Amino acid sequence: MLDSLSKHNRALLQNYQFHLKVEKGLSKNSIESYENDICNLLTQTDKDIEKITNKDIIDFFVTLQEMGLTNTTIARKRSSIRSFLKFLIEEEVGISADVDDIPSIKPSQRLPDVLSVKQMLKLLDSIPNQKPTDIRNKAMLELMYATGIRISETINLSMHNVYWDDKVVRVLGKGGKQRVVLIAQKSLTYLADYFNSARSVLRKDKNTDILFLNRFGNKLSRMGVWKVIDKITTEAGISKHVSPHTFRHSFATHLLEAGANLRAVQMLLGHSSINTTQIYINIDSTFIMQEHRLYHPRG
Repeated sequence: MLDSLSKHNRALLQNYQFHLKVEKGLSKNSIESYENDICNLLTQTDKDIEKITNKDIIDFFVTLQEMGLTNTTIARKRSSIRSFLKFLIEEEVGISADVDDIPSIKPSQRLPDVLSVKQMLKLLDSIPNQKPTDIRNKAMLELMYATGIRISETINLSMHNVYWDDKVVRVLGKGGKQRVVLIAQKSLTYLADYFNSARSVLRKDKNTDILFLNRFGNKLSRMGVWKVIDKITTEAGISKHVSPHTFRHSFATHLLEAGANLRAVQMLLGHSSINTTQIYINIDSTFIMQEHRLYHPRG
């Protein structure tokens, strides 16, 4: 994300990253987390850091709330921003923002049903690849995680909605609105495996263009997808509650954690209004310990 910043802002942020690494001893992942949070603010304001005001920062928080981020996530971003501004003050860089007057954010009490990247890959990699239904399940869940499409959009997909050469799927979303979503090559390969082998077995002699079929050759139901996910989750040894929407939440969360643009995620999820976008981020104990190390006088 540094490449998207001005040369001036990039230089200041790189100095801060050096401070976090050498003086505070934070891990690479934690430093990248701070970088993403700060870059989000700098990208939205499009100003030199010295000219960013408290109003700019509050407007940024409002945008995050409109995106549907939990207060826990916004509180983390606030913490990253305040830390950076304090560092600039110590380095005698004149800033317009009043660090002590940045409003506090009360953390949320409940985290949504989101799997970590490691848990999601464990779940997907645990799916067997023997029976036609196994091949279907693999293709379907890989597609849901790769695109963030809803369960209703998944079960209503037609064979004609997949554009193999362009590596995209046309999705009919809420309110009859269509959008095009990209598919990663790996997910496209699993989908092709299903399309070229297992689907014809499941279809039997029925004339249907529905993409994902049950063992009777009919369209999968919502309950059918729920049962598939529940069975695979149990067999993978994952104790968290996992629903079809977990794949959508995890898709958006992992993109944002990796530094994806907030409004780009909104478009990928197919929300016409940014107010309805639901993105959730888990805060793990490692980050909390690193926060303590960064801010506590004895850290």
